[in-house]
Amino acid sequence: MGEKGLKHSVPSSLGGGGCCDMSLKCRCRWRWDSPARTCVLSLTFIFFLASFLIFGALGMFFAWLTFSPFEKPAMSPFGCREDNEGSWSIGVYRGRNPFALHPIEEEGISNDRSSAWPVANPVFTCASASDSSHPSNFVADPFLYIQGDVLYLFFETKNAITMQGDIGVAKSIDQGVTWQHLGIALDEEFHLSYPFVFGYDGQIYMMPESSQKGDLRLYRALNFPLEWRLEKVLLKKPLVDTTLIHYNENYWLFGSDVSRFGAIKNGELEIWYANSPLGPWKQHKGNPVHNFDKSLGARNAGRPFVYDGHLYRMGQDCGDTYGHRIRAFKLEVLTKEKYREVEVPLGIVESRKGRNAWNGNRYHHLDAQQLPSGDWIAVMDGDRVPSGDSTRRFLLGSLTLLFLGILIILVGVLLGVVRCVFPLSRCLGAGKRSDTLPFWTHPQFTSKLHKVFARLNRSSSALRGRIRLNTCGGTLLLCFLFFLGAASICFTVRCFFGGNGAEEAYPVEGQYSQFTMLTMTYEARLWNLKMYIKHYSRCASVREIVVIWNKGQPPNPNDFDSTVPVRIRVEKKNSLNNRFKADPLIKTRAVLELDDDIMMTCNDVERGFKAWREHPDRLVGFYPRLIDGSPLKYRDEKYARTRKGYNMILTGAAFMDSQSAFQKYFSDEAKEGRDIVDKYFNCEDILMNFLLANESSSRTVEYVHPAWAIDTSKLSSAAISRNTQVHYRTRTHCLLKFSEIYGHLPLQKWEFDNRKDSWDL
Repeated sequence: MGEKGLKHSVPSSLGGGGCCDMSLKCRCRWRWDSPARTCVLSLTFIFFLASFLIFGALGMFFAWLTFSPFEKPAMSPFGCREDNEGSWSIGVYRGRNPFALHPIEEEGISNDRSSAWPVANPVFTCASASDSSHPSNFVADPFLYIQGDVLYLFFETKNAITMQGDIGVAKSIDQGVTWQHLGIALDEEFHLSYPFVFGYDGQIYMMPESSQKGDLRLYRALNFPLEWRLEKVLLKKPLVDTTLIHYNENYWLFGSDVSRFGAIKNGELEIWYANSPLGPWKQHKGNPVHNFDKSLGARNAGRPFVYDGHLYRMGQDCGDTYGHRIRAFKLEVLTKEKYREVEVPLGIVESRKGRNAWNGNRYHHLDAQQLPSGDWIAVMDGDRVPSGDSTRRFLLGSLTLLFLGILIILVGVLLGVVRCVFPLSRCLGAGKRSDTLPFWTHPQFTSKLHKVFARLNRSSSALRGRIRLNTCGGTLLLCFLFFLGAASICFTVRCFFGGNGAEEAYPVEGQYSQFTMLTMTYEARLWNLKMYIKHYSRCASVREIVVIWNKGQPPNPNDFDSTVPVRIRVEKKNSLNNRFKADPLIKTRAVLELDDDIMMTCNDVERGFKAWREHPDRLVGFYPRLIDGSPLKYRDEKYARTRKGYNMILTGAAFMDSQSAFQKYFSDEAKEGRDIVDKYFNCEDILMNFLLANESSSRTVEYVHPAWAIDTSKLSSAAISRNTQVHYRTRTHCLLKFSEIYGHLPLQKWEFDNRKDSWDL
C-alpha cells in the first residue's frame, strides 16, 4: 500500500514508527505484505549497521594484527583434528631410577635423517598413528612391553571418524628414539583405552579399559602384537584405568568404579586380589579405599612398580582439569584388610612454557620400567590444552558476543536512536483470535509485553535524562563503552578463530628437536635483555639462552624471568666476532643468533627452525639482502624486494649449524676478515655470508618471512646501527674489503616465494 494507507493504519502513540520506533522522522518504506514490517532507512537501522561495520572492521584488524598469515602445515592429511578431549601425545623419559627421570632431549641423542640434534619429545603423536583407514585425533595412555632390545608401545588412539578409542601399537629398536607404527591391535564396537599389557605364564595379556561395555575384560595375544582374543571377563564392573601388580604372593588389581553409589568421579579407588591374574578376584575389605577429593590422586595414572623393595602407585590429580598432573604414592600397607599409602615426590620437572610445550598444561599417565641394562625408561602422555578447551572457547566467545550486543543497544539507548518497540498484534501477526495461532499473538501475551516494553522505554528516557552526553563525563562514558566494545570484539575473534593459543613446534620427518639461542649485549641494553629472555624462553623448541656479555658488570642469570636455563658468557674483549666463537657447552647443533633488540612471535621462530632443519647446511633467517652492482653496495631489504631476490641473510636473526659455521668463522683463512670486523665494529654477518658462500657450490641462504617483527633498537640510543646512512656506508666498505680477500658473493639470486608453504613471500 501507499502513504495514505500508512496514515490510517498506525496509532499516533507509536509516533509513526510502528515496529521500528524512531525519535525523529525519516523517509520509510513499509512492506504491508509482511506481518513484520521493517523500516529500511530508519536511524535505528543506520546505527546498528554502523556498529556492525565498525566492530567488524575492528575484529578484522585485530585478526590481521595477531594471527599469522602463514597457514600451519597439517600434521597429518588424515587425522589430528581439533578434539574437545585434547591433543594428547607421548614422550619418552630415561633415568638411573624411576624417580630421576628426564626427557629424552637431555640424553643428547641425534637422528640425522630428521636433522634432530637432539631428538626431543614428543616422540609419538596423532600424526605417527594416522593412516587412511584409522586416522587419529590423539594418542594417550601409553604402556610399554619390553622384549630384549625391542620396545613395544601400546596406546589409546581416538579414531577421527568413529570418535571412539581403539588400541594401537608401535615398535622401537633404538630405545625409544624412533617408532614404527604397526597398526591397530584391538578394535571393538565400544570405547577402549588404558591398554595394560603384561606377561604371565608364557603368555602375553592385555587388560584395556572397557567401562563403556560395563565390565573388565582380559585379552590374550594370538600373534603378538597385532592379534588378540578375548580370554575372559574378569569382573562384571565398569572399572576405569585398571592396573595389576604381583606383590607379596598375591596379584592386586587397582581400579575405579564410578558407577558405585556415592562414588566421587575421579576420586574413587578400589582394590581386588587373587592368586592369579585370571582370577577369581575378591574385593578388598576396605573398598573403596579412596573416595574423596579428585585432586588427591585416587584414579590410576599408569603401571605400579617396585623399586628398592617398595611398591609405588601412580595417581591422577584431576583438580583443575581432567588429568592435570601425576602424583606418586608409596604403599606402606597392602593386605587383604588394610591399605595405606603416602605421597612421595615424582621427580619429573614440569615445563613452565604453558601451552607452547607439548605437556605444558597436563600429563596424566606414566609407565616406568627397568631395562636389561639396569637403567629405567618411561613413557608419559601430555597435552598442551585442558579438557573441553574448544567448548570453553566457544562458550566464552558466544557470551562475549552477547555482551557486545547488549553494549551496542545500551549506547543506542543513550544516544536516543534505539527505543524499546511495542510489539502490537500487527507486528506479531494480525488476525482474528484463534486457538491455532502462536501464543505470542494472543492479546493476553501482547498486553503484558506492551507493559514491559513501556516500562523499559520510561527507564531509558530516565537514563538519558540523568546522563548528559554533551558533557565531559558523558563523552568519557561513551569512550569507555567503546573501549569495552573493542575489547569484546577482539576477545570474541580470539575465541572463535584463534585456536588454542599455542605456538607449537613444527616436526620434521615426524620428529621434534631443540635449538640454543645466542644474543650479544652489554649493560646499557639490560632492559632489552630482560624482555627478550622472558619472551623467547617460552618458545617451544628453545633449549637454552646464551648471553654473550661484551662489556660491563654481568647480571645474575637468576634475575631473569625464564623458563629455560640462561647462561651468561663473559668475554674479555668487546668484539662482534664473539658471536660466532665455538662454545663446547652448547648442547644443540642448531643455534639461533638473534639480536636482543628484535622481537618476533614464537611461531615465526619455530617456522624458521623447521626451515633450517630441512636444509641444515644453510643460513636460514628473517632479514634478506641483495648484494650486487659494480662496485658492490650494501642496500636494505626494499632493494632486494624490487629486484625480486636475495643472496645474503643477516646473521643477527638467523639459524645456523654451530659446529660447521663457527669452525669456518674462526679458521685461519678468516683471520683477516675478523680483523676488519674488529676495526669497524661491524660486518660480522657479512663476513659469515662470504665464508659460507665461497666454500660451497650449492645454495647457502634461505629466507623466512616473519609475520611481524619489532626492532626495539629504534627506541634506544645504545645501537650501532642507529645512524642508518653511516651504518650502510661502513657495510659497503666491508663488502669491498671482503670481496678483495675472498672473492665476490655468488651471483646466483634466490627468488622470493620459492617455498611450497609460501613462508618466503
